[in-house]
Amino acid sequence: MTTTRTTSGARPHPGGLTSLAGRPVARIGYGAMQLEHGDDEQALAVLRRAVELGVDHIDTAEFYGAGRVNARIRAALRPYPEHLVLAGKVGATSDPGGQYGLRPAQKPAELRSELEANLRTLGAERLDVVNIYPMYRTQGIPAGQRVDFDDQLAELIALRDAGLLGGIGLSHVDADQLRHALPAGVVCVQNAYSLVDRSSEPVLDLCREHGIAWVPYFPLGSGFPELPKVADQPAVREVATRLGATPSQVGLAWVLTRGPRTLLIPGTRCIDHLEENLAAGDVVLDEEALAALEG
Repeated sequence: MTTTRTTSGARPHPGGLTSLAGRPVARIGYGAMQLEHGDDEQALAVLRRAVELGVDHIDTAEFYGAGRVNARIRAALRPYPEHLVLAGKVGATSDPGGQYGLRPAQKPAELRSELEANLRTLGAERLDVVNIYPMYRTQGIPAGQRVDFDDQLAELIALRDAGLLGGIGLSHVDADQLRHALPAGVVCVQNAYSLVDRSSEPVLDLCREHGIAWVPYFPLGSGFPELPKVADQPAVREVATRLGATPSQVGLAWVLTRGPRTLLIPGTRCIDHLEENLAAGDVVLDEEALAALEG
């Protein structure tokens, strides 16, 4: 299979420019998980509009909708623009009967199989980044899925050496796990992080120290309805009113202040919401705003 990439001229960089796995990317990208739902026409329109507006980092996974999301990315964007960075995930696979519709797939052979499945559905020969959630400490995981972390890293290194992935990323890790994995050449970390959940600060500090990209999920608070949301916080709403922005934009802009290697991958199925998210890169939080938000 040949992966075709197209080139383009000057383009915007929402949120500014940084790098991921040695590739230049805008600091606001797009997380594709929400494209599990909705119709094809809407999904394709959102993806194409995202790229038009400067998104050049798309985060996806084969287990999003059992390959449906990857198929939509392929239909919307292939041949892929030369500047587009595709990031995928391994460590789980689709299972309608499992928790959240997934089951763990942590064994080295399963990591390889999941990566190959991502490549098939995306119509690509290589993923620029592959993230893994190492579940060996996760409560309730079957004993057969408690795979040694070093064995997983060795498999990802082998896949990188084979040219099937560009950089290794980690997800749901603590500082000790990240520190252990550093010799493998970690390019990014994806942990939950927002104004209402700063529990991963030690991991962020380690990323800053080693120049690792920080790509937090749930930047506006957990997706679970019972947990706090950034946009509901009084200080966020007050700052938004004063700056003429939306509360969500203020929450996203705050995450961008965490360092120049911080990237965002907010997701949506709506073009209006997509444009609102990307415009968060234009929101400037002054000292008064930062003091109010961090108080």
